[in-house]
Amino acid sequence: MSKSISGFSKLSKTKKIEWIVNTYFSNSKEAKDIIKQYWNTNAKIQQLHDEFIENTITNYYLPLGVAPNFLINDKIYTIPMAIEESSVVAAASKAAKFWLDRGGFKTKVISTIKIGQVHFMYHGDYNKLKTFFKQVKPQLLNDTTSITKNMTARGGGVLDIELRNKTNEIPGYFQLHVSFETLDAMGANFINSCLEQFAKTFKNEAQSFNLFSDQEKQIDIVMSILSNYVPDCLVRAEVSCKVEDLSESNSISGEVFAHKFVQAVNIAEIEPYRAVTHNKGIMNGIDAVVLATGNDFRAIEAGVHAYASRQGRYSSLSHASITDGIFKFWIEIPLALGTVGGLTKLHPLVKLALELLHHPSAKELMQIVAVAGLAQNFAALRSLTTTGIQQGHMKMHLMNILNQFGANDTEKLALTEHFKSHTVSHSAVSEALQNLRLKD
Repeated sequence: MSKSISGFSKLSKTKKIEWIVNTYFSNSKEAKDIIKQYWNTNAKIQQLHDEFIENTITNYYLPLGVAPNFLINDKIYTIPMAIEESSVVAAASKAAKFWLDRGGFKTKVISTIKIGQVHFMYHGDYNKLKTFFKQVKPQLLNDTTSITKNMTARGGGVLDIELRNKTNEIPGYFQLHVSFETLDAMGANFINSCLEQFAKTFKNEAQSFNLFSDQEKQIDIVMSILSNYVPDCLVRAEVSCKVEDLSESNSISGEVFAHKFVQAVNIAEIEPYRAVTHNKGIMNGIDAVVLATGNDFRAIEAGVHAYASRQGRYSSLSHASITDGIFKFWIEIPLALGTVGGLTKLHPLVKLALELLHHPSAKELMQIVAVAGLAQNFAALRSLTTTGIQQGHMKMHLMNILNQFGANDTEKLALTEHFKSHTVSHSAVSEALQNLRLKD
């Protein structure tokens, strides 16, 4: 039976593991062996991994694959992708190869503004608060000079501070709504440090503002925090070609494919049940590159899905059209990314991934990540509107099923050949493997 423990964080790594395996596992030796099996043999690298988070007991590996042949703004990229799901890397690679001969992907960064907010409560005359804000705003900026000077010298920093009245939603609720430019840094620590200083100055200066009553001086700071919703940190990626150039075989014409494809996107634009799965496919590509480059995929996910709901209904992130015989497929998506700070200089594979991408700036990385999402979406919709999603996906999933059944190398080779012309399913693989073993 499990039990609580006091002072766990103060235990050594060895003692933590001893307590874990003895408390939770019937076979403590096997559990310990599995945990240690994933330690890095290089002690310095393992220590680095141990110090990324708290209470580390081992490493949790994800495959790092690459998708080559991405032509983005006339430059070839091989894109690193860290993901556990079968067929994602293969699908992205196939889409990249498809568009390589059709002009490639065109991208542009629309804006790079990030947002932070000081949330506070004020119960008094709103006109007095507006007057106070106008007076204190220069002081807010001045008091953060020590934090912002390096960022400002590079061309970034605080762009603006607004006072926002949210009392219609919550009585007495106001915000300092702050916009930032953080250049190649994702900027979370920079933004939060600025916001906390704004809050401190705002509250302190209120004490001496002569128009405030004693009650009005008691501004209550609720919290100061960046927002992962960044609708003004936008990037666009698109592909286009003549409709007839979409055809690769005699099985379906370019015109038929284009119209089915556009209809599929239109459905995702108006049907939330479809839109969620549609956008999940986009995020397969985006998250994989975000992870590989040491960025925060959870922040990206939260911001992207909020953006997909900005019109009051959850909708497709991508769009498609046919105009004058030209097929166009595009995405506009908010991506707050960084190529300096965080893990970018610490994790060896993150450094490798960024070098593979020619050491991109944050703007360049935004474009690469958006392309990965668009390519993944194109590949998925292409399958859905032609052969069906399962044919390709299950063939890629075949190796996972064979490994689950403990197939050896000879069996894998034989069954991979067998399922080139047979439908892959869990039961079909089980039956084929049993038949193969009976023959032996």
